[in-house]
Amino acid sequence: MSSKAIHEYDAKMLLSYWLQRAPAVVDSSPISPNFVYPSPNVAQIKWDSATNTITPDASLPPWVFTSKLVAKPDQLIKRRGKSGLLLLNKNWSDAKTWITERAGKPVKVESVTGTLNTFIVEPFLPHPSHTEYYVCINSAREGDEILFTHEGGIDVGDVDAKALKLAIPVGKGFPSRDAIKKAILTYVPEEKKDTLVDFLTRLYSVYVDLHFAYLEINPLICLDGENGNPPTIHYLDMAAKLDQTAESICGPKWAIARDLSVYDGSAKPSGVSADRGPPMVFPSPWGRDLTKEEAYIQKLDGSTGASLKLTVLNPEGRVWTMVAGGGASVVYSDAIAAHGFAHELANYGEYSGAPTEGQTYEYAKTIIDLITRGTPNPQGKILIIGGGIANFTNVAATFKGIIRALKEYKAPLIAHHVKIFVRRGGPNYQEGLKAMRLLGESLGVPIKVYGPETHITEIVPLALGITKATGGLKTPAVTTSTPTTPTTKNEDFDAEPGVGEIQASGGRTQPNDQIVRFDTSVSRGRPAFRPFDETTRSFVFGLQPRAIQGMLDFDYSCGRATPSVAAMIYPFGGHHIQKFYWGTKETLLPVYTSVQEAVSKHPDVDVIVNFSSSRSVYSSTLDILKYSQIKAIALIAEGVPERHAREILHLAVSKGVLIIGPATVGGIKPGCFRIGNSGGMMDNIIASKLYRAGSVGYVSKSGGMSNELNNILSLVTNGTYEGIAIGGDRYPGSTFIDHLLRYEADPECKMLVLLGEVGGIEEYRVIEAVKNGTIKKPIVAWAIGTCAKMFTTEVQFGHAGSMANSALETADAKNVAMKAAGFIVPDTFEELPQVLKETYDGLVASGKIVPKAEREPPVIPMDYKWAQELGLIRKPAAFISTISDERGQELLYAGMRISDVFKEDIGIGGVVSLLWFKRRLPPWATKFIEMVLMLTADHGPAVSGAMNTIVTSRAGKDLVSSLASGLLTIGSRFGGALDEAASMFSSARDTGLTPREFVDESRKANKLISGIGHKIKSVNNPDLRVELVKEYVQKNFPSHTLLDYALAVEKVTTAKKDTLILNVDGCIAVCFVDLLRDSGAFTREEADEYITIGTLNGLFVLGRSIGFIGHHLDQKRLRAPLYRHPADDIFINMIPVGQPRILSRVN
Repeated sequence: MSSKAIHEYDAKMLLSYWLQRAPAVVDSSPISPNFVYPSPNVAQIKWDSATNTITPDASLPPWVFTSKLVAKPDQLIKRRGKSGLLLLNKNWSDAKTWITERAGKPVKVESVTGTLNTFIVEPFLPHPSHTEYYVCINSAREGDEILFTHEGGIDVGDVDAKALKLAIPVGKGFPSRDAIKKAILTYVPEEKKDTLVDFLTRLYSVYVDLHFAYLEINPLICLDGENGNPPTIHYLDMAAKLDQTAESICGPKWAIARDLSVYDGSAKPSGVSADRGPPMVFPSPWGRDLTKEEAYIQKLDGSTGASLKLTVLNPEGRVWTMVAGGGASVVYSDAIAAHGFAHELANYGEYSGAPTEGQTYEYAKTIIDLITRGTPNPQGKILIIGGGIANFTNVAATFKGIIRALKEYKAPLIAHHVKIFVRRGGPNYQEGLKAMRLLGESLGVPIKVYGPETHITEIVPLALGITKATGGLKTPAVTTSTPTTPTTKNEDFDAEPGVGEIQASGGRTQPNDQIVRFDTSVSRGRPAFRPFDETTRSFVFGLQPRAIQGMLDFDYSCGRATPSVAAMIYPFGGHHIQKFYWGTKETLLPVYTSVQEAVSKHPDVDVIVNFSSSRSVYSSTLDILKYSQIKAIALIAEGVPERHAREILHLAVSKGVLIIGPATVGGIKPGCFRIGNSGGMMDNIIASKLYRAGSVGYVSKSGGMSNELNNILSLVTNGTYEGIAIGGDRYPGSTFIDHLLRYEADPECKMLVLLGEVGGIEEYRVIEAVKNGTIKKPIVAWAIGTCAKMFTTEVQFGHAGSMANSALETADAKNVAMKAAGFIVPDTFEELPQVLKETYDGLVASGKIVPKAEREPPVIPMDYKWAQELGLIRKPAAFISTISDERGQELLYAGMRISDVFKEDIGIGGVVSLLWFKRRLPPWATKFIEMVLMLTADHGPAVSGAMNTIVTSRAGKDLVSSLASGLLTIGSRFGGALDEAASMFSSARDTGLTPREFVDESRKANKLISGIGHKIKSVNNPDLRVELVKEYVQKNFPSHTLLDYALAVEKVTTAKKDTLILNVDGCIAVCFVDLLRDSGAFTREEADEYITIGTLNGLFVLGRSIGFIGHHLDQKRLRAPLYRHPADDIFINMIPVGQPRILSRVN
C-alpha cells in the first residue's frame, strides 16, 4: 500500500519543522510578514512490553513538567474523546498515572480490540468554541481538495455534507488569496481570513512537498489577536497519511523533522541512521499489532525485491493460505469467505515477484510453524497453496522452498491432521506440481495437486469438503464449450536452413545469412480505439533483454512481418547493438542513449514500454511525452509516488497519449502486440492461444489475474481479443472505462469482461456508461475483495489501491451496482467461467461471433538457459570447482557455511585447511599453518622479492603490480626451497638412507641439501624462528618423524661447518610433511600429492604477500621517489665494436 497512516505525533512534528521551511506552492501570493507560525509542543510516550514501563521522565522535554497537559492514545484510533480515551487539563503526575494505568492493556473501541502502547502528550489550550474550525486536504485522481468548515471539534458532524470545498486540479496553479477566501472562508470573521489564508497556503505547501496523501486537523484553532497582534493558529487533533512510495524522495525530510535534537539541543540523537533523524514509522491499524511472525515477514519483505506479505487473522483458524500473487491472494480469501468459512480463515498474505528458494522457504516455514502450534484441532487443518498463472516466476524453483519447509515440519503436520491443496500455473509448473505430488507420497500428509486446467479457486470447495452443483474449468460442460472447428496447418512457417546446410540452389547457408533484416517503413495509421495492431512498433526503455526476447518470440508466433521492438533506449550504456532471436535466426536491435535520437531514427514507432525504476520513471516519462510521435506508454514500475503518477496521467491526457500502468505487467493484443512480459512465457502464450485474436476484450488491475482470464477465455470462448492490466495503484494512467470504450468502438471485439476489485470508484464510471447506453456490448464483470467485510480489522490487500474508504468502494457494493445496471455478474468468482461460457455461446448462437479455423503456431525454440534450468539439456562444464560455492543463500567453503566458519572460530588456518585441503584439520594443525604464515611474512627489505616490490612501488605502480613484481621472484633461489626441501628429506628417509648416507650421497652428486645452511645463523647463534617451530611441533604434533630425521642430518652437517644448520625453510618443510603424513586427515598418496603440487610454496607465497604489501604501503607513505640504481655499483664491460666477432654479426 502506498498511502499509509502515520502517528499524530509524527504529523505534528512534520508540520512543526516544515510549515515555515517547505518550498512555497505559489510565489505570487506571499505570506504576510505578520503571520505567526505555530510551534506546537508535543511529546510521545511509549510502552515497553519487555519491561512493562513507559518512557522515562529523563527522556521527556522540560515543558511536560510545567504545563497543564492533554494526553491521549496515538494509535490511529478515531473518536478518542467519545471512547473515554482523552485526558484534559492535568499536570504530568496525573497524566503519567492515567497513561500507566492504560498502557499495555487491551481496550475495545467500537468493535475492535487492541493494546494501548503509544500515547501523545501536549499542552492544554483553553479556547472558546467559536474559534474551532475544521480543515482537511485530500487527494483524488483529478487533483487535491481542501475541505473547510467554520465549525470544528468533536461534534463536527457530516463533513462531506457541510464543508466548503476548494478543488486544486492537477497541473493547475494554487488559487489566489481572494479565491480561497471566497471559496471556503465565507463564514469566517473578516479579521481572521488573512491569517487562515496564510496558514492554508503554507499547509498545502507542506502537503505537496512532503507527499502527504491525506491531512485532517480537527479542531483547528484560530485565536483572536491581542494588543494589536494578528490572530494565532493552533492545531489540536490531527490525522495524516503519507505516500510511502515517496520515501526515496522525502525520507530525509521526514527524518529530520523527527530528530529531537533539532528542537532541543540537549536531546541526544537516537543512534546512526541513513538520514539526520530516525526514519518514518508507519503503524499498524488499531487492533492489528504486528505479531512476531508478521514483523519477521515484513522485515524479510523489506530486504528483497520480491513481495512477501502476511497478516494473521485468527491463529486458531483451520484454513490457512499460502498464495502467489496479489490478485490471486484476494480471490482465494473471497472464495473461503463465500463458502461460509470466514471465521476459520487464519491468515491473509501473498508471495510474488520471483522470490528465491531461500526466501520462499522462510515464508513457508513461518506459516507452517503457525499452523502446527497449540493443541491439534479434532477436525484437522487445511493449507491451500494456491496462485495464478505466473508470468516469469519458475514455479518449480519457488516450490523447492515450500517443499523444504514441509519436510522439516513433517511430524507436526501429521499430528495436526493437515490436508494440503495445491493449484498453480506458469513457467515450469509441471515440474513443480510433480514435486508436490511426489512429496505427498512420502510425507504422510494428504496433498492434492491441480494445474491451470482447474479454475483458480476451484480447489477451495474441494479443500473445504463442499460439493457444488456448478464446476470450474474441469467440468465437461465447460471444457467442450467452444464449437468444434477444423484445424489447419500453417504453411507460413517453413523451417529455415541451418548454418552450413546445402540449399536447393546448391549454395551453402553462411553464418551471416542467419541475421534477419526487416523492411521498417512507416506503418499505416490506426483508429484511436486500436492503439495496437500487427504493425505496431515500439521502443523498450531500459536494458530488458529477457522481456524483449519474449516480445519477439510472441511476434514470431503471431506471424508478424516485422518485430514489434524497433530499439532499446538505455541512457547509461552508450550506443551499441544487441542480438536477439527471430525464430531460429537472429536480428539486431540498436540501443540508443536518448529518446530524442531513437524517435528521430525510427518514425514508425509510436509505443514505448518503459521499464524505468520507480525513482526514474517520472523523469523518463516526462521526457517521452515531449515527442508527439509517441501515442502509448506502458509504465511497468511499482512504487511510483502517487503525485508523480497523477502528473503523468494528466499530462498524457492533455497530449492524447494512452498510459498503461504504473505497477502493471502491461497488456496483450493476441496476434498483434505484447507489452513486456504480459501473458507469461511462451508455453502459456501457446496454451492460452494468444498467438491469434479471439473475440473477448477484458480489463483488469492484476497482471496475474490477467493470465487467469487469458486461460479461462481460451477454454470457454474463442479467446482474448485484447487484454489490459491497468495496474494496482490508486491512480493508474488509464482506467477501466478508457479501455472498455475502446473495445466498444472496435467492431472486432464482441464481448467485454471487467475484473474489478475493492477500493476506488472506477467501476462506477463503467456502470454509468452501461446505464446511459454508451456501452452496449455484453459485459461480464466481477469485483474481487468481497471478503473484506468479514474482517474485524483493516487489512491491506495485495494492490496499493485495494482498500475501501467508503461503503461505495466495497466489492459487494460494486457487484450489486453492476448487476443492477445490466452487467452479467456471477454469484461468486468461481462461477465466472460458467457465466463467460453461457454469454459466449449466446453470441455464437446469434451469429455475432463466428469461430474461425485454428492454426498451428510455429515452434519457438527454447532458450538454452531456460532449458538448462528445467533440466532438459546438459553440457560438460568448462571448469570444475570443488572448494567453494556462492550460489546458494550462504557462501560455502568446502561445504562449510561461512556463518559456521565464524561461529566455530576456525581462524585463517581453518579457512586454509578448507580451501586448500577440502577438509577440517585438527586445531594443532591449523595453528601450525597460522604460525608458518606469521614466520614467513617478511625477512627484511634486502631480499630480492621485497626489493622488487619496493622498486616497483617507487615507480608509481599500484599495489597489485608491486605485489606481483615481488611474487615473481619466488622460485628455487628465493623462497622456493620449501617444496625442494620437503621432497629431498622425505625421499631420503623413504628410501632408507641414514642421515649420514643422505649427506654423503648429496655431496657425491655435487648437490646442495635444500633447507640446510644459513649465511649468518649457526649452532651457537641459532635462528629463533626455527627454535619456535621445533618447540611447537615437538610439543603438539602427534608424530614428527621427518623433523627428527632432519635434526639428525643437521648434526652431520654442522660437524663440518657450524652454519650448516636446519634453516627455517627446511624446518617448515619437514614439519609440514609430518602434518600431512601423520595428522590422520590424509592418505599417504594424498600427502605426497600435496607436496608435489606446490602446497608448501603456497604457504610461503601467502605468508610473504603480507610483507610485500607492507613494503608497498611503506613506500607510498614515505612518498619515496623513483629508484635509480647508482652507476658506481654496476660494473660495465663493453666489447669494442671493431672486434671481428662483432663485425661478423653485423655483416
